Amino acid sequence: MTDIYDALKQKASALMSEHGLMNETVTVKARALSVEEAIGNPEDDDFPIQKGKERLMQADIRGSFGQAFTDQFGDYEGTLESIITAPLTNNYRRAIFVAAMNAALRHLGRIDGTVHCKDEEPKTCAEALAEHIASRYGEVKIAQVGLQPRMVESLSARFPVRVLDMDPDNIGSKKYGAEIESPDNTSAAVDWADLLVVTGTTIVNGTLPAFVGDKPVIFYGTTIAGAAHLMGWERFCAKST
Repeated sequence: MTDIYDALKQKASALMSEHGLMNETVTVKARALSVEEAIGNPEDDDFPIQKGKERLMQADIRGSFGQAFTDQFGDYEGTLESIITAPLTNNYRRAIFVAAMNAALRHLGRIDGTVHCKDEEPKTCAEALAEHIASRYGEVKIAQVGLQPRMVESLSARFPVRVLDMDPDNIGSKKYGAEIESPDNTSAAVDWADLLVVTGTTIVNGTLPAFVGDKPVIFYGTTIAGAAHLMGWERFCAKST
């Protein structure tokens, strides 16, 4: 894990220094968004944020927003330099770093799609993801990391799917024909799959390195926007703004 985060910090620091954002005082505010602010009012009620398991942190740099899902949330204000150089000791610190990096790269025009889609757009995005996978990868076995319900619903209708999730309330249940498995099964699921579809939240909870290897990976969501850009990872996020 250390190597990936060190690489991200180095790349972010170099880019921010190049554009003079490390040395000037840049205020970054992050707060936990309400459910309605984060995802609007979708007809379904099975998203993790609706169950109070996660919150969406949002950083603001000169009107450019960056977000990060996390289960450890709270307010923060500081400079980019202080955020990039701080030890990433827990999910809260990683969420601050990730949200701030997303906002900074958005401010520089390097990325877009850093604000989560709302209402019925997650369903539309999931349908588009299934089409994207079919056209680019063909008939593949998919290990999905993170129970994004609309994606499980859409992907399991077209592909063999195994789903890994950290929420003990989900593990062992069946969603849209797919059994939700424990992270203890990560190695087996990765070995079985042809393609990994991985939530960007893994960069905040520290599990991401387990999925970066020989298998092709599609990361999804707003959280991983900046890291995917800096590291050259594939990201799918069709309806974010």
